[in-house]
Amino acid sequence: MDSFNSQFLSSVLIIALGYFLKRCSIIREKDGEALARIIFNITLPCLIITTFHSITLDASLLLLVVSGFLYGILAAILAYFAFRKENRKTKGMLGMMIPGFNVGLFAYPLVQGIWGEEGLAYFGMFDIGNALVVFGVSYLIGSYYSGDDGKLNFKQVIGKVSKSIPLITYLLIFVINLAHIPLPEMFLGITGTISKANMPLSLLLLGIYLNFSFDKRYQLHFWKVLGLRYVVGLAIGIACFLILPFEDMFKYTLLVGFILPMGVSVLAYSVEFKYDYKFVGMVSNTTILISFVLLWGISNMLL
Repeated sequence: MDSFNSQFLSSVLIIALGYFLKRCSIIREKDGEALARIIFNITLPCLIITTFHSITLDASLLLLVVSGFLYGILAAILAYFAFRKENRKTKGMLGMMIPGFNVGLFAYPLVQGIWGEEGLAYFGMFDIGNALVVFGVSYLIGSYYSGDDGKLNFKQVIGKVSKSIPLITYLLIFVINLAHIPLPEMFLGITGTISKANMPLSLLLLGIYLNFSFDKRYQLHFWKVLGLRYVVGLAIGIACFLILPFEDMFKYTLLVGFILPMGVSVLAYSVEFKYDYKFVGMVSNTTILISFVLLWGISNMLL
């Protein structure tokens, strides 16, 4: 357990370093955009390749893909009923904030430190289903309610999905693994080296973007979003952990996966669809803090 607490302490310190560098104006918040592009397009895909190229895919791992996707659909349905009385723009903004999780930037660094490559394999499969939700379902909700005509731009949705390098990497390495196609050792050596940078860079980025401001007119919306994400997520996660007849790592993945922070792509969607991006960013930062505390508590109780 000391190693788990040590990993969390190290993660907190790296996040704090990113926040400190921003507060001292050594790094500006807009610099995080470039860092995020490096993580999403280089270090995270390399981590996916290194982790997934040789794992043995069994039925339980494939079920994690389905679980991540189905939970996102359930969350979207709950959001629809919870916010059905709001005006159109508010329904779109709040509705797209409920489905989907930040697995790549938030969970991967911590999971790697706690459960190693085995944990990354399980969370990676969960993230395939989650990626379909983040880049598909959430985008559809935001797009649908952003205009007055209620029309969906499926061409833009497909374009977004096809340009997601982490999602494409997931799918390609998944097919390569199923086909038992070996990858060159030199290539794996390069991706393995680059993948080691994913954890510290991701944690630094979380610190750079850490920012809290609260507009009281959004107070009710704020608590509704958090309630839907964490009350429902914890309830379903605990139920799965206690009931499902699968190995512990599978159950840990669902228990932790359903209480992860809001997907970072939602902030970009809020800008694109002209929603209140400051409110979306504030909620995103709050979910990062809550998820971090919950993950630390779960690790200490169960591991």
